[in-house]
Amino acid sequence: MIDPKLIRNFSIVAHIDHGKSTLADRILLYTGAINQREFREQILDDMDIERERGITIKARAVRIKHKGYILNLIDTPGHVDFTYEVSKSLAACEGVLLLVDAGQGIQAQTVSNLYLAMERNLVIIPVITKIDLPAAYPEKVKEEIINLLGVSEDEIIYCSAKTGQGTEEILKALVDRIPPPAGKLEKPLKALIIDSKYDTYKGVIAYIRVFDGVLKKGDSIFMMQVGGHFIAEEIGTFNPHDEEVPQMAVGEVGYVAANVKLVSDIKIGDTITLTQNPASEALEGYHEAKPMVFCGLYPLNPSDFVPLRVALGKLQLNDSSFVFEPETSESLGNGFRCGFLGLLHMEIAKERLEREFNLELLITAPNVVYRVYTTKGEMTLLENPTKLPPVTMIDRIEEPYIKANLMIPSSCVGAVMQLCQDRRGIYKSTEYIETTRAILVYEIPFAEIVMDFHDKIKSMTAGYGSFNYDFIAYKRGKLVRLDILVNGEPVDALSTIVCQEKAHHKGKNLAEKLKEVIHRQMFEISIQAAVGSKIIARESISAMKKDVTSKCYGGDISRKRKLLEKQKEGKKRMKRIGTVELPQEAFIAILRVD
Repeated sequence: MIDPKLIRNFSIVAHIDHGKSTLADRILLYTGAINQREFREQILDDMDIERERGITIKARAVRIKHKGYILNLIDTPGHVDFTYEVSKSLAACEGVLLLVDAGQGIQAQTVSNLYLAMERNLVIIPVITKIDLPAAYPEKVKEEIINLLGVSEDEIIYCSAKTGQGTEEILKALVDRIPPPAGKLEKPLKALIIDSKYDTYKGVIAYIRVFDGVLKKGDSIFMMQVGGHFIAEEIGTFNPHDEEVPQMAVGEVGYVAANVKLVSDIKIGDTITLTQNPASEALEGYHEAKPMVFCGLYPLNPSDFVPLRVALGKLQLNDSSFVFEPETSESLGNGFRCGFLGLLHMEIAKERLEREFNLELLITAPNVVYRVYTTKGEMTLLENPTKLPPVTMIDRIEEPYIKANLMIPSSCVGAVMQLCQDRRGIYKSTEYIETTRAILVYEIPFAEIVMDFHDKIKSMTAGYGSFNYDFIAYKRGKLVRLDILVNGEPVDALSTIVCQEKAHHKGKNLAEKLKEVIHRQMFEISIQAAVGSKIIARESISAMKKDVTSKCYGGDISRKRKLLEKQKEGKKRMKRIGTVELPQEAFIAILRVD
């Protein structure tokens, strides 16, 4: 059994692309957890999609042995959509390495992750990374860190994960500054489920951090929230590959496989204890992440509905912030309404479903959750625009607002403020960190930032801008449902909730966009945007024309007229019975409307 005094649990937090995964790779290589032959970049990023995009999506744990100490590193994502994964990792730690890029300095997500660590009273070790870059200015970044954290100059570590410089100093700081776990071996078992995954042979595997007591192979365990009893068939640690061990004690991080067959039997944030000697109360766990963005996911092949339902269940097990429920669309058939933390989260989930479960999916336009108050005084949460009650029954609609912290170059303040104003933002404050950088604070409707706000900020600031947001409240808004009609038939999958003032502009843009992507038919296609019964925009796609008079050489003109009249009658009949097939691009077009 490992003495808890020799264990250090830590996490690496930083803004996206500030080198967390690279530093983790370097620490593993330096301490001999992996050898040069096994080494590859982003070794803790298991999924192909993580490696291709160069981002961490799922938190991963690994055990490192260094000079008699056991260091449990829990890697974290950096993107704002995956803040929930960061908070889960921090619950299993006593300290963090706070990375700041020597070329970019403190960014919005750096501050956000710092506050998450401070809320849990974790020891914070500031590290300036990428000091080998030609554009690095570590002295300037050091001043920023001192001003932000109030630390002394000696506490800041300089490193380069690429060259290995500073790795020994980081390992020494982890051992010296981070306290050992505070639990007791003699107390009843308390282990926090920090993550889980589904294995075809072992069932549901729970990733755990032991806070009190000892867990042995063969123990009868009890899930305190869900209420299930199981036998711990296999327990192990990550070295970095799974390695079976006979027992796990206070402070250790690892996994337990207990032949759990149902996804619903394990909940992230639950406490595992022993059936014979249970703990009196559960660990605090996590605040449940509430999905902020909803969209429809439909199988292109209707026979894939059941496999899609199974795949969504397995995805939810590994991603507790993702929710789904069945729904039916008149234009798309049977599918699911899915909830995500943000647009990147949505993209990643769709791509994982297509790759890992070999499904072909169609995704509808994303929308946020609205509160609809009826004239009867009832309140309903609206996740699907098509379920909006008739106007006569609505008292008011409220939409979610977020507080956006934008960290941008001073030269871009005017352009970014204009963008926020255009997105119905309410200005709160401007603060200058230094002469070249400013923090803008706005309150903005969440629906206005879902689509392309992040991309716009990046392009306006030449990549130097960053932003982070927190949900604040629901506020009343003048909102209407924008419907799209193709040949007079409403396409429910293209319906969206929009601000009344912007309805005409958005409807016109969307009709124009759809005109570009819908293929021409043998009959004319009309595309209309409507609010209620009022048509606010219209586009037409002209019919493809067949030359029916090509065989008539000279002769009486009446012969040609007769053929043309006959064609005209046929086209009228086709239009009446014809259906328009909408390509996938039609549903994606709604995302690209400016």
